[in-house]
Amino acid sequence: MPPTGTIYDYLVIGGGSGGLASARRAASYGAKVGLIEGSGRLGGTCVNVGCVPKKVMWSTATIAEAIQDAKEYGFPEVGSPKFDWLTLKNKRDAYIQRLNGIYERNLQKDSVEYISGMASFVSKNSVTLGDGQEIHAKKILIAVGGRPKIPKVPGAELGIDSDGFFVLEHQPKRVAVVGTGYIGIELAGIFHALGSKVTIFSRTTEILRSFDSIIKDTLKEEMLTVGIDIVPNSQVKALAKANGNAINVSYVSNGNEASSEFDTVLWAVGREPLIQKLGLDKAGVTLNDKGYIVVNEYQETVVPEVYALGDVCGVEQLTPVAIAAGRRLSDRLFGPEKFKDSKLDYKNIPSIIFSHPPAGAVGLTEEEAKKEYGAENLNIYVTKFSGMYNAMKTHKTPSAFKLICAGPEEKVVGIHLVGQGSDEMLQGFAVAVKMGATKADFDNTVALHPTSAEELVTLTKANLKKD
Repeated sequence: MPPTGTIYDYLVIGGGSGGLASARRAASYGAKVGLIEGSGRLGGTCVNVGCVPKKVMWSTATIAEAIQDAKEYGFPEVGSPKFDWLTLKNKRDAYIQRLNGIYERNLQKDSVEYISGMASFVSKNSVTLGDGQEIHAKKILIAVGGRPKIPKVPGAELGIDSDGFFVLEHQPKRVAVVGTGYIGIELAGIFHALGSKVTIFSRTTEILRSFDSIIKDTLKEEMLTVGIDIVPNSQVKALAKANGNAINVSYVSNGNEASSEFDTVLWAVGREPLIQKLGLDKAGVTLNDKGYIVVNEYQETVVPEVYALGDVCGVEQLTPVAIAAGRRLSDRLFGPEKFKDSKLDYKNIPSIIFSHPPAGAVGLTEEEAKKEYGAENLNIYVTKFSGMYNAMKTHKTPSAFKLICAGPEEKVVGIHLVGQGSDEMLQGFAVAVKMGATKADFDNTVALHPTSAEELVTLTKANLKKD
């Protein structure tokens, strides 16, 4: 713990991905850097209760699916082996703990002082850890991330959120997932693939509302096909204890009242910034109408020398975005002259949904492209197919790709993929979009055969979408 009155060149509040990246980059330039984290676990949401343990669970679910597929590929004795949720949880938790230790050692190696405690602003250049001790800094970065929302309905505390998913020690047989964003869809898919009976409650008739239609429609149809129930136009009104450890869910769907019992109810209704104890008013930092910190393109708040990035700003809430923004900010603040205008370009950021099958997108959705360029200036190519992994399978898991091209040069302004391998293939295509590739560039690329990815470079006029 630093002595009271310690002055840092750069003080980072929050030990998640963005804060860690920014702190370490600043220290690499010789700045005196301190980093405050109140949870006792470095790595933030992504490492502890987000993308990293989620990917472990998704991989587990994918293995369960492969075991079922094996029978149709000539392995009749594979059968249906028992899955031990608790064994996996313990092994997964140990893996995360190792990562926590690696992050702490990296801070030591890079001469960043790790301070354990809950920071609260005293002024724009000072924070306290609640014990009367003050820490001062010439520049302060707020990178505290967010947390899951819990709706204000009777009995809401009987449900769990996405953090609680990683605390479960036993697999529930009947699961209700309330919410259809990517978190809800991912966790619903994991539960289902591992053998739980899953019901999803959607406020609308859709899932994944912000994604392109080819992704949300294809995934919804596949989820229904494999036995996941989706309750449309629904609103959960209350949770209550039922027989044993069951939970009764009262809800309205299409105007009709109903109720069902589940073993676990998972709230996936959005996230909110984790700013309640920061004392931002004492620093003069302003928030928008949704409670997120207002920053400009350089991560600057309205207060000079106070910055913010990551989920606390509510823009492109993805781990690689926070890391990239954090590094560029430190480059500009502490790096050489060549970085004096360093900032993150938030255009064409790719994202992945670890659903079953996975999906991914970069650039504009079809609706966004129509608004920006006009429908008459677009060529939209679509292909729907079954990847070769399905060759021996009875149930053909779908793949569907969409390429959105704008203007006479057919610049690629959007790519939307769903299907096995989409999570891995999108990264390379995202580079092409970032570089301004055109349809001709795709056409001039020799296909890799037989792969699903080749479908993106073999699209012809026959694939043009007709409204």
